[in-house]
Amino acid sequence: MPEGHTIHRLAADYRERFGGRPVRVSSPQGKFADSAALLDGAVLARTEAHGKHLFLGFPGEEWVHIHLGLFGKVNFGGPVASAAGPMPPPTDTVRLRLATADAYVDLRGPTTCALITDAEKQAIHDRLGPDPLRADDDPAGAWRRISKSRTTIAALLMDQKIVAGVGNVYRAEVLFRHGIDPYRAGRDLSPGEWTAIWDDLGALMREGVRLNRIDTVRPEHTPEAMGRPPRVDDHGGEVYVYRRAHLPCHICGTEIRTADLAARNLFWCPTCQQR
Repeated sequence: MPEGHTIHRLAADYRERFGGRPVRVSSPQGKFADSAALLDGAVLARTEAHGKHLFLGFPGEEWVHIHLGLFGKVNFGGPVASAAGPMPPPTDTVRLRLATADAYVDLRGPTTCALITDAEKQAIHDRLGPDPLRADDDPAGAWRRISKSRTTIAALLMDQKIVAGVGNVYRAEVLFRHGIDPYRAGRDLSPGEWTAIWDDLGALMREGVRLNRIDTVRPEHTPEAMGRPPRVDDHGGEVYVYRRAHLPCHICGTEIRTADLAARNLFWCPTCQQR
């Protein structure tokens, strides 16, 4: 499932390519056809992301709410030069296509693609935790819940009602970067540790938006600095522990461990991350 930086990047891409312009809206698959007909020809007025939720805003306080889930994909096409011929027709797997005369974007396989009101959108925000990429979100609300919880910090960071947008990669990497054992209870963290985690998540995820990939290693631990081979992985980016089970830690050489926690794979270094 895409992590929060991907959704914020998509919000920016939709806005940059289609924002302020009338768009043709269609649903070749048919599952969004009635709503697409209501929006067809309207101006895409604004876009927004909160955690793993994407919102496309249209006049009249109407929003297309998108959650990609495990299988959702977004593909941008164009600008289409006239010499290159017409825009390619969408396939029948496209849930939602937005298009102008020279560009289009196709959405396939989302968990959610629904037309909602402003009030319904607010209800989604209300049930989500603060997002490190939303400038006005306050981490204090998350800390109030974390500081009282006996649940592991690794599980708490993945709970979207507590912190929105953090996925398995950022969870594993930020805990390593701060030397925190993933099995520590939330209530055993200090306020300073939580502040450092929140600030670091914001910095790492902003870089993820900028680069469109996740890089978490500090400059002194890059392949060039350490004289090691670069990571080869379909997720891209340089990391400390994520999907590096049984490989040596970049810092201490200890074998990286993995375990199942709340139906997700957890990765950590038992030497660098002690309780």
